[in-house]
Amino acid sequence: MDLDVFVSAHRAEWDRLDALLGRQRRLTGAEADELVALYQRTATHLSLIQSSAPDPQLTGRLSQLVARARSAVTGTRRASWRDVTRFLTHGFPAAVYRSRHWWVPTALLSTAVAIVLGWWIGTHPEVQSSIAAPSDLRELTRPGGEYETYYSSHPATSFAAQVWTNNAQAAAMCLVLGAFLCLPVVWILFQNMLNVGVGIGLMSSAGRLDTFLGLILPHGLLELTAVFVAAGTGLRLGWTVIDPGPRSRRSALAEEGRAALGMAIGLALVLFVSGAIEGFVTPSGLPTWARIGIGIAAELLFLAYVYILGGRAARAGETGDVEEAERSASVPTAA
Repeated sequence: MDLDVFVSAHRAEWDRLDALLGRQRRLTGAEADELVALYQRTATHLSLIQSSAPDPQLTGRLSQLVARARSAVTGTRRASWRDVTRFLTHGFPAAVYRSRHWWVPTALLSTAVAIVLGWWIGTHPEVQSSIAAPSDLRELTRPGGEYETYYSSHPATSFAAQVWTNNAQAAAMCLVLGAFLCLPVVWILFQNMLNVGVGIGLMSSAGRLDTFLGLILPHGLLELTAVFVAAGTGLRLGWTVIDPGPRSRRSALAEEGRAALGMAIGLALVLFVSGAIEGFVTPSGLPTWARIGIGIAAELLFLAYVYILGGRAARAGETGDVEEAERSASVPTAA
């Protein structure tokens, strides 16, 4: 492309678009139609220049012009309670439902890894001795030991807030780092399962596995499900980089990335609930069956939310992405 010839041929259109955008008065119908047509042509020109003859100064001017024109054409829009309601009843559960083929196998495999690690640690004293000294292990696992007092070592409110912050960070890292070909997600997930496996192994070797499960299940069911959803979504995002399918890699990653960002917000709310259970229910004086029952109820409610609300929304075409009007405009690219 001869850039000078191209600029000479289209400068008048760009200047005209700039003049229309600078009008102080309301545009007539014909002028509005002209603005839309010029916006579309200028967006195409920008794409051609970016792909064939990139010039920083010209690209910057046209990018600004296209952005102003798009704002004028589509208008501005403020977030409302309608957006929040739509996100909670359609966007988030649909995104989780659509990712179920990733996070459900992730959950099953991870749980199996934690159980195997727990069995290995619990049946091999030499492995236990490599974790900590025998006196330290006894302090961890004895009645009233650190495993039990951990959940009541701080005021419930501050403990719940700390737990929520840590878990939300772990979930966000799984979602964000998934774009790096899945490997960081696998490592984060393994670290979580290793911690669970160590607890299972040490408490089972002390004959107190029932106590451990009574402490971890009330909040752990929902908490680990949220982590599995984040990890599965991160793995899906990483696979999108490897195999975007019929979409271009850029558009596929943008679409899945926007949905993953929304899921990070939704999962933060889910982890807030599990953090509240961990802070107020797990260390409470309720019977073990009651505490575990609350955890099971929270887990079943979340799964019903995903599979009923999310499944219905997904079948209706919801993907968890932002609404079409809020997405970046797609412009033609040079062949």
